[in-house]
Amino acid sequence: MYNTEIPAKNELPSSAKLIRSTIIAAIVAAVLLVTVVMPAEYGLDPTGAGRVLGLKEMGEIKEQLAHEAEADEAALATSMSSSSEETVTEPTAAPAAEIAAAPAETAPDSSEPAAAAGPEAEAEAPAPVAEAKWEDEVRFVLTPGEGTEYKLTMEKDAVARYSWETEGGPLNFDTHGDGSGQSISYEKGRGVSADEGELTASFTGNHGWFFRNRNDNDVTVVLRTDGDYGELKKAM
Repeated sequence: MYNTEIPAKNELPSSAKLIRSTIIAAIVAAVLLVTVVMPAEYGLDPTGAGRVLGLKEMGEIKEQLAHEAEADEAALATSMSSSSEETVTEPTAAPAAEIAAAPAETAPDSSEPAAAAGPEAEAEAPAPVAEAKWEDEVRFVLTPGEGTEYKLTMEKDAVARYSWETEGGPLNFDTHGDGSGQSISYEKGRGVSADEGELTASFTGNHGWFFRNRNDNDVTVVLRTDGDYGELKKAM
């Protein structure tokens, strides 16, 4: 099947010959690298043989062309980046101009509101909200340092609505209750000019407010109440 004869063992090269051939080949390759490849490809001529053979000039030309190609690529990338930025920013200017022009085109005629005002417009106008009605209202004046107390007679869990305000300065107050052998303080405040809310009696008795004027001038208090209570009275 095979016509080639197998060489005899004594015909094969020895290990020494193989090593010597390998060393010679490496030396030849190194010499060619230094004297031919490096001058011709990279413009490097450590031995000077490349200049003599004209290979160094070839390598320098190749290196120059490579640097010019890199510079061209960088310039192209820069121009593409700037052009893409212009493409992105240009459309934003158009909508701004359209928005600026839109009000002038859509602005209604000043005569339209007058024409629209008629019976239908009057019918659609919301009705005025009725002011809160109060069952009792008292007005009193507190001189500097003076205090007074107003209370509501209430059954347990009864709810009264209240509102008070001052004229001339803020007051100190204590919303509290007493009766049936019990007492409670709902809320206290210092330097308050107005308050409003609901007062729910925790037990059957008298529930209301104590006011004290700590100003250097007279203060007028207006107290209004409404809800489930017997009477509003000034405590003695």
